[in-house]
Amino acid sequence: MVRKYIRHPADVPIEVIAEQKTDSSKEQLLDISYGGLCFDSQTRLEKDFRVQIRLKVADAVFEVRGQVVWCRRKADHFEVGITFGAEDEANRVRMLEQIFQIEKYRHQVLKTEGRQLSSQEAAFEWIKKYAASFPGGMRFSSMP
Repeated sequence: MVRKYIRHPADVPIEVIAEQKTDSSKEQLLDISYGGLCFDSQTRLEKDFRVQIRLKVADAVFEVRGQVVWCRRKADHFEVGITFGAEDEANRVRMLEQIFQIEKYRHQVLKTEGRQLSSQEAAFEWIKKYAASFPGGMRFSSMP
């Protein structure tokens, strides 16, 4: 199977709220791409369920909506694939991909160089070094 978008590993906790259910669950994000994401779940989710995903990255909370495209049993849990139909949701996820890479860079610099960077400092450095080679490129006019 050829993927339309590159998947970026992202081992972070997420909150999943299925529109068909009244409760939410804490799950583990596995990877994310422009077109969707995959996460580990203790609960089986039906294909076509609409879900809201909340995750915290750095100091921001992001929310995106998607739809379950597959759910597979994996030992004692399930892996769930979500797709984003609306372009604004996909663009929001694209921004998350970039933030994950910047946070990964910030932690790498601390570990390998001993420099402690703020998220903004890491973003400026990462953009200067890696933005051009990020799949699909990055278009930043400025960072907040």
